[in-house]
Amino acid sequence: MLDIKKLKFDENGLIPAVVVDTVTKKVLTLAYMNEESLKITLEKNLTCFWSRSRKELWLKGETSGNYQHVVSITADCDYDALVVEVEKDGPACHLGQDSCFHNPVHQNPELKSFSLEGLMDLLKGRKETLPEGSYTTYLFQKGIDKILKKVGEENTEVIIAAKANDKKETVYEIADLTYHVMVLMTEMGISLEEVHKELASRHIIDHKVKQEKMTK
Repeated sequence: MLDIKKLKFDENGLIPAVVVDTVTKKVLTLAYMNEESLKITLEKNLTCFWSRSRKELWLKGETSGNYQHVVSITADCDYDALVVEVEKDGPACHLGQDSCFHNPVHQNPELKSFSLEGLMDLLKGRKETLPEGSYTTYLFQKGIDKILKKVGEENTEVIIAAKANDKKETVYEIADLTYHVMVLMTEMGISLEEVHKELASRHIIDHKVKQEKMTK
C-alpha cells in the first residue's frame, strides 16, 4: 500500500478526491481532503473532507445520515489526486440527488452509453408513468404473475440456446432474461445494489471455503 506521505497536497494543503460508487462506478462527487481529513477517513473508513467554503472538517453523513463507507482509495500517477470508492447510505448530493453530477451538458448521439443502472432507471420511470404503447408498461399493468411467467419463459429459451451450443442465440436470450428479471426487480422494489451486496457476500463465503479446502 502507498505511504500517504508520498501524496502531493497543493499550496493550500489540499488534494482532490473523486468519490465513486463502488457498485455502479458512477462519479458521486468531487471534494477535497487535507492530511487530517484523510487520516480520519482512513481511521473511520468513512469519507471525511475539508470544506473550502466553511474552512472546517466535514465528515460526510454526520448530519444527513448519508455516510459513505470507504471501499478503497487510489492515487493517480502523479500522487496529486485520489479516487475514493464507497458504499453509500444515501444520496451524495446535498440537493438529494444520487450524484452531484446530474446536469447533462452534452451527449454524443453516435456514442450512446448503456448501463444496467440506466436501464433500471428507465424501468422505474415506466412503472411510475406507464406510457401507452410500451411493452414494459404492459408487463407492469399485467402484474407479478405475468412478469414471472415471462421470466420462466426466457429462462427456458436460454437453456434451449445453450444446449444447442449457439453462442449468439444464447447471448440474445440472456439479454431477454436479464431485462425481464430487472422488470421483476422493479416490480418488487429490489435494487441493483441489493443484488450486488448479496453477490459480494457470497464471494467472501466462497473465498473462505476455498481457503478451508486448501488447509485440509
